[in-house]
Amino acid sequence: MTTVTPPDRDRTATRLLRSSAEHSYDPAVEIDWDAPFVEGKYFVPAHRSSLYGTALWDRMTLDQRIELTKHEAASIAGLGVWFETILMQLLIRGYFKDDPTAAHAQYALTEIGDECRHSVMFGKMIARLDTPVYRPEGINQYLGTWIAHTATGPRMFAAILIAEEILDTLQREAMADETVQPLVRMVSRIHVVEEARHVRFAREELARQIRLAGKSRLAFDRLVIARAAYLTGTRLIDPRVYQAVGISPREGLAAARANPHYRETMRWAGERIVGYLGELDLIGGGAAKALWKASGLLPR
Repeated sequence: MTTVTPPDRDRTATRLLRSSAEHSYDPAVEIDWDAPFVEGKYFVPAHRSSLYGTALWDRMTLDQRIELTKHEAASIAGLGVWFETILMQLLIRGYFKDDPTAAHAQYALTEIGDECRHSVMFGKMIARLDTPVYRPEGINQYLGTWIAHTATGPRMFAAILIAEEILDTLQREAMADETVQPLVRMVSRIHVVEEARHVRFAREELARQIRLAGKSRLAFDRLVIARAAYLTGTRLIDPRVYQAVGISPREGLAAARANPHYRETMRWAGERIVGYLGELDLIGGGAAKALWKASGLLPR
């Protein structure tokens, strides 16, 4: 199991602070928000659409397929904003108790600044896409509020890493795919570059927190982490997106869940974080394992 000592913690934070100063972006300047969309280009790679390869996909026109991916991109961005808002609350709560002269505390504030810009960027993209704002509702919204106000230790960093690393995997592919709209590619590129620092920080903090946690604490945290995985896996694409192309949410959701292409996409997107959490013994068994399986992120 990976362990991180306090001196390593601040050495890593110092390197990340330097990287932040050298490689940070202002989306208001870097992105041409008024540029027209390119005719015939998708908003996520076509083969990553939740309905790609299904009978529903086959009967759609090209314009309908592109429209569906537009709403799927908005759904992914909406979930990203939702998780980033939770993360900012967690980080500021931690900073409130920390030594403001410590490098790791200063990096936490720097990451909050990054996430503020990312949330603005995702919000501006959703507005430019002219779609509804898709975000978790009901019990998922309640659980998000609970995590934002209470999460500490392993469950704090692991839950956020699940969303961050899945989005990162999807965006790394999208930013290099010339069939995808330039706006989405640029948003993805900015997020990938800056999120790499956040993932490094969270991975090392997670390993440090595990070292400090007891067995009973970790048993509960595994359940919370599994519920975060379930939310991410099942609500990355909000079922309401299908209404944009004349498909009922129930029919679209059933087709997506049965779609081997989309099931493989979710396993692929979760492969890196699932492997890492498995190494740290944070997947667990019982109810936690059942939630992970239902999320669609675990390999068969």
